[in-house]
Amino acid sequence: MNTKVLTAHVPLPLAKKVDQIAARLERSRGWIVKQALSSWIDQEEERRKLTLEALADVDSGNVIDHQAMQAWADSLDTDKSR
Repeated sequence: MNTKVLTAHVPLPLAKKVDQIAARLERSRGWIVKQALSSWIDQEEERRKLTLEALADVDSGNVIDHQAMQAWADSLDTDKSR
């Protein structure tokens, strides 16, 4: 696999945590950063997918009226939950 070196300035406390985790897992600092970056990218891609799905729902009119939602929320404090 081809690779590319990325450089980032990180606060010292964060760098120390990376070093501690690398030592505990007996992995390199680069491996830790690569795992963290991969996880963050996966999370951001999922967030974008869900946002686009939500916007498509809104565009198609698949929404709940604010008053209906408020009435439901208000009913949660009663014995008559809807």
